[in-house]
Amino acid sequence: MHALKKQRPLRRVVLAAASTVTGVVLLLSLKPHTPPTVAQASSSAGQSPSRSSQSPTPTSTAGSPKSSTGAKTVTGDTVQTRWGPVQVRITLKNGKITDVTAVAYPSDNPKDQEINSYAIPQLRREALAAQSAQIDSVSGATYTSDGYRQSLQSALDSAGL
Repeated sequence: MHALKKQRPLRRVVLAAASTVTGVVLLLSLKPHTPPTVAQASSSAGQSPSRSSQSPTPTSTAGSPKSSTGAKTVTGDTVQTRWGPVQVRITLKNGKITDVTAVAYPSDNPKDQEINSYAIPQLRREALAAQSAQIDSVSGATYTSDGYRQSLQSALDSAGL
């Protein structure tokens, strides 16, 4: 006969109770990802973004020059990703992209901040090098990369490129 069914029914009860308690503790230790808030970023890639609870309004200033040198700034659409909104602003001069700034990206929790601290500068470098939205995704930041690419394409479309 089996060892648990012999003369010790209490052993079976104790094992079942211990298993149940362990399962409940493991379930309660899981924490869902908190929804990120929209962050405003400065044009400098190394600075950390300041937090804002309001979503920036997507604006397009494609028709109005930024300065007399022919430079203009265009802000792409806000793209909702799994971890939060992503929005990109580009500066154009003589039909070339001279600057790309992430206006909004997920930075609500330390994990988002860690991922985007290396992803956003990499995406910026790639966009400037490619002069288009045909850029590679950054490993570990797939959702941000997709949102960045879509917002960048939106800005390029608004600028007529």
